[in-house]
Amino acid sequence: MNSTAAVVSPAADAPPGKEQQAAGVGILLQISMLVLSFVLGHVLRRHRFYYLPEASASLLIGLLVGGLANISDTEANIRAWFNFHEEFFFLFLLPPIIFQSGFSLSPKPFFSNFGAIVTFAIFGTFIAAIVTGILVYLGGLTFLMYKLPFVECLMFGALISATDPVTVLSIFQELGTDVNLYALVFGESVLNDAMAISLYRTMSSVRSNTSSGQNFFLIIVQFLETFVGSMSAGVGVGFISALLFKYAGLDIENLHNLESCLFVLFPYFSYMLAEGLGLSGIVSILFTGIVMKHYTYSNLSENSQRFASSFFHLISSLAETFVFIYMGFDIAMEEHSWSHIGFIFFSIIFIVIARAANVFSCAYLVNLVRPVHRKIPMKHQKALWYSGLRGAMAFALALQSVHELPEGHGKTIFSTTTAIVVLTVLLIGGSTGTMLERLEVVGDGHSNELLSYEEHHDGYVAPTFEEGASSESNLKTKLKEFHKTATSFSELDKNYLTPFFTSQTDDDDLDFGGSTSHQSRRGGFYDL
Repeated sequence: MNSTAAVVSPAADAPPGKEQQAAGVGILLQISMLVLSFVLGHVLRRHRFYYLPEASASLLIGLLVGGLANISDTEANIRAWFNFHEEFFFLFLLPPIIFQSGFSLSPKPFFSNFGAIVTFAIFGTFIAAIVTGILVYLGGLTFLMYKLPFVECLMFGALISATDPVTVLSIFQELGTDVNLYALVFGESVLNDAMAISLYRTMSSVRSNTSSGQNFFLIIVQFLETFVGSMSAGVGVGFISALLFKYAGLDIENLHNLESCLFVLFPYFSYMLAEGLGLSGIVSILFTGIVMKHYTYSNLSENSQRFASSFFHLISSLAETFVFIYMGFDIAMEEHSWSHIGFIFFSIIFIVIARAANVFSCAYLVNLVRPVHRKIPMKHQKALWYSGLRGAMAFALALQSVHELPEGHGKTIFSTTTAIVVLTVLLIGGSTGTMLERLEVVGDGHSNELLSYEEHHDGYVAPTFEEGASSESNLKTKLKEFHKTATSFSELDKNYLTPFFTSQTDDDDLDFGGSTSHQSRRGGFYDL
């Protein structure tokens, strides 16, 4: 990873020797902070100290070093090599993180809760963005806070709705929580980033459009165009990669390096293709990861499978840690607009309300059509609501808004987002362990959870519909039809797609609930 691509070059009039020395010192400092973050994270994990998760520790290291640099005489030199640039974030750091999210999905819990996950991530994020935007706009009208134009309020609502529960998820794994809850939090966070970026870019496009009378229509059309087009590009690249690795004959001993190199390049090809077409690279690479794990991965040799899994896990871990360090450093070094404290205070209240509207309304809709044994319990809903941390995605979009919006507006949004990110990562992240214990969702028993999947899983997301429908029978009927369509897709995948795109045989099916070791051939998504 070329760290120098992330930063602004030092002053042009600096002697070449001094410039090279400054670059070396900057990169050395970055590597030192990465090493310190990993070591500190290991120590915290080993001693089961959950009040300071790894992401929080990385953020604090960046804040500390940035604060020291800010009060020292070396501020100018260090700032030149440490500025957080959203281009570097979106083009180099984010792609491996998002791809790994899609690539590492555990199919069984994810797809058995897929309907709920989509509801929370798509519909819920839309609710959260709109509610936040409207409340911020009304707050400005009533002079509670700094007044922004309505479209800019919606842009703020969209960017601040991007959740980043990496801290919560790591604690979930350490303490052992219900696999359904983990799947909901993880699945929502995976799709939520893509949705938030699409909404933000759509609102930004609407803002620059002079025909305000067609704004609502443009929002719908542009969002669908961006999201569906990006998803199609990602799925298409994933299918092409599957066919290439199936028929190219690369899984022989002397071609393992070529096989691994090609596998690593396809995700970036998907991302850059979508960005080049004016679509969302995040959405594209996410679905590329899901498709490549399901189809392409099974066409690799066993050595390449082990390499691919380890490589993307390594790169995503480095990128995530690097992002939190960079955020902390830039927060300490950047000039902030703290004059509108009311905007920050009320925005925090509004996003708490919007998160509640998102989680509890979506959970109500999901429970409306689920049988009793599949309903999302209230303690899981509260944990979902509490898990809505804001992180790197919101920070990067806020930094981008500084360049897109008038100076005062962009600075206010950026400073507010910065405050929200620090508060949620440090306070909510540090109190997650206590929250899980209070809600009694710690150590619900993984073996029992997997057994419940075997007993109740019906092949797709939507649960079986019981007889004796209530007053919501029309809605249930429509959802039942959707369930049948989805079941038909599962059959299509098992009988046609998987045999066409992979080299699997009838004896190669893999039980997703069993061993986690890498297999050379995989069964269908729904062959559970």
